[in-house]
Amino acid sequence: MFLVVKKSEKGTLTSFHSEKTCSANFTSTAMARCIYASVSVPPTDHSDHECQSQGVRSCGECLAAGPHCAWCTEETFLEVGRSIWERCDTARVLLRRGCPSDHLEDPRGSTVLLKNKKITLHPKEQRTQARWHKQVTQLQPQSVQMPLRPGEPQSLEVRFKRVEDYPIDLYYLMDLSFSMEDDLPNVKKLGADLMEEMRNTASDFRMGLSTVMPNPCKRTKPWPCTPPFTYRHLLSLTANGSRFAELVGGQRISGNLDSPEGGLDALVQAAMCEEQIGWRNVTRLLVFSTDAGFHLAGDGKLGGIVLPNDGKCHLEENVYTRGNSQDYPSVAHVAETLRRKNIQIIFAVTEEVTHLYEGLRSIFPKCAVGTLSNNSHNILQIIVEAYNALTSEVVMENSKLPPGFSISYTSHCKNSGPRHGEQGRRCSNISIGDEVSFNVSITAPQCATASQRPSRVIIKPQGYGEEVEVLLSSICECSCQKDVVPHSPSCSHGNGTLECGVCRCNEGRVGVSCECDGEESGEVVESHLCRRGNASEVCSGRGECVCGRCVCGKSSKKPNYYGQFCECSDFGCDQYRGMQCGGRGRCVCGECKCLPAFRGRACECPLSLESCLSQDGQICGGRGDCHCGTCICHDNRFQGPTCELCPSCPSMCTLHRECVLCRAFTLGLSPEECMVKCAHLNVTLVGQTGVLATAHPSLSLHRCMEVDMEGCRVHFLLRAGENEDSIHACVALERECPSGPNVILITAVLSGSVVVLGVALLLLWKLLTSIHDCREFARFQRELEQRRWNRVSPAQTNPSVGACLSDTAQ
Repeated sequence: MFLVVKKSEKGTLTSFHSEKTCSANFTSTAMARCIYASVSVPPTDHSDHECQSQGVRSCGECLAAGPHCAWCTEETFLEVGRSIWERCDTARVLLRRGCPSDHLEDPRGSTVLLKNKKITLHPKEQRTQARWHKQVTQLQPQSVQMPLRPGEPQSLEVRFKRVEDYPIDLYYLMDLSFSMEDDLPNVKKLGADLMEEMRNTASDFRMGLSTVMPNPCKRTKPWPCTPPFTYRHLLSLTANGSRFAELVGGQRISGNLDSPEGGLDALVQAAMCEEQIGWRNVTRLLVFSTDAGFHLAGDGKLGGIVLPNDGKCHLEENVYTRGNSQDYPSVAHVAETLRRKNIQIIFAVTEEVTHLYEGLRSIFPKCAVGTLSNNSHNILQIIVEAYNALTSEVVMENSKLPPGFSISYTSHCKNSGPRHGEQGRRCSNISIGDEVSFNVSITAPQCATASQRPSRVIIKPQGYGEEVEVLLSSICECSCQKDVVPHSPSCSHGNGTLECGVCRCNEGRVGVSCECDGEESGEVVESHLCRRGNASEVCSGRGECVCGRCVCGKSSKKPNYYGQFCECSDFGCDQYRGMQCGGRGRCVCGECKCLPAFRGRACECPLSLESCLSQDGQICGGRGDCHCGTCICHDNRFQGPTCELCPSCPSMCTLHRECVLCRAFTLGLSPEECMVKCAHLNVTLVGQTGVLATAHPSLSLHRCMEVDMEGCRVHFLLRAGENEDSIHACVALERECPSGPNVILITAVLSGSVVVLGVALLLLWKLLTSIHDCREFARFQRELEQRRWNRVSPAQTNPSVGACLSDTAQ
């Protein structure tokens, strides 16, 4: 009977027993295999060393020591000389040391679904019902409880799916400064056009209208301007598009004293005044159209306003009344307000100020920026494209975590693998009907810093009203702490309280079981009880003497000692392959206790012969003996794991080459020698070599190709016969002999070569002769010219001299 402990992915521990017997009539090999199947050899598990329990005195302190620590509550678990902290270790180690599984305290974190309504998609006939959107579920689950073991992450899968025809509320915030005068006609047409366009996406679409003008008007023109105001609500959300166009047509432009406007003031009021505007818990879009920048917090001080913005709704008769008494809100304040109200914002601004609003995209939760044309004729296109861009991306966020807690996201998006980090919070290019999931992992801090009270964290997609409520709590106490036994008989007749298998002694009592009186007990008096034989050191120098008994390991961290005199250690055993007891046993007091399938000082020898079996099923190929799972070959020429290799030995084909040649082709040996030396060979002759290829392959079959005395290739097969000394050979009569020389071809080639060589030599001689003749002729021409020059008279050379000579003669 053996015990198998399995740790599931979520950290829960399960145990089961299994029994396997081996029949007595098994062979040695089968018996070894049966032993292998019956014994679970523990693999190397680094988690065994992940519990640092030194100095732990209780089960609660054990849980705080690390996420892999467990506590054994069995009273008789510790051997003599063991310390209390040795009750604390990993569950695997404690079970291996003999702690009963029902006395193991190893609480694990879990995820409990409190509300898990499935993602729904209502049929079209139900969408005509009023408030049907309140019954739609796009996010699953809705409420979760997560008890967390400190340091151990716990995961939660959150699924999201875009529902078709989900209602939309769009609130339009319009700038009425003088520079927007030419935009009013296009904005007037926006109501009907936008209503028609958006109803292709959502049949339940509503629009609202408000205006913003931050400063008193500046009369630069003779016509009247609108009285000063910061924000004015004009139209609550309605499905009447003509009413939107009517109100836009009735608006008059105005002027302002400085370029920035009070847009942030207007955004806060549009988000906070839910009742006046009529926001529903659906997709909320806020469109802000302007051609100027915005005032920031602190700008109000220029006008003597020092009271900060309180972020509340202040509308009286649909006009913001705190514009002259409260400062402008900060960008972070507006971003948090939009995040809490699940509002997605679209900035439709001119090119001159686009860079200002682009800077808000990284701060605002769900934000899009579009560039307006000079007269806002593209406002409809901007809104539609921005809506598609915003709703095609899902970004998960969470509320503030309790101190010390951490959270991470892993996204599983459409057509992409898992993504982590900041990218794990988002999925892009999501169409209607697509479903994505996010794996949310939460880790609690150590018990010393973790709050004992449950905490509430909200996880939600930005811009959506649905959310996941996560109730967090830390597991810092053991269940056995609720079952304490005051004045327990196990604690020396009631001198202590039994808690989780350990005695907490009353005041004045000491000892593992509170058996000693602290005042009467003295180290000098009782130290002789803690010395082994005539040893001078108390507790072998590895512990201290308490109540006449050694308590080991308090003064040293590793190795851990135990025993009556702290003489034993579980770290002094022999090693095999760098592992104590070869990883096949347990070190007990310096000696390896091997698993049933192994033996030896370091459990290095397996009882199984399986590692010594050759391919033909023989032990060491019949050429050696198996010792400790390794073959020792009889012949030094053989080597390899099963004595199958012999580099210096001739091959099977070479050994029988002479006999095959003499028996099949009467080559080599004389007939008398062949009869004597090759009597063991049974030869079968076949016609062609291809017949040999049809032979069924096996381990005892050898395919051979040898060369005979005539240089021909001979193909044959060798197989062991029925008797040990007999060999059966199957020889192909067709030999592959090299063909003789082609005399005609060789003669033709040699004759042609001589002719070609002769012609080449003649050409070379002719070329050299021609070169020599050309040089001689050129030299002859030069000499001839020289002679002609010498024969010419001086008169012919110089006409004036000739004339002079002629006159003298006369």
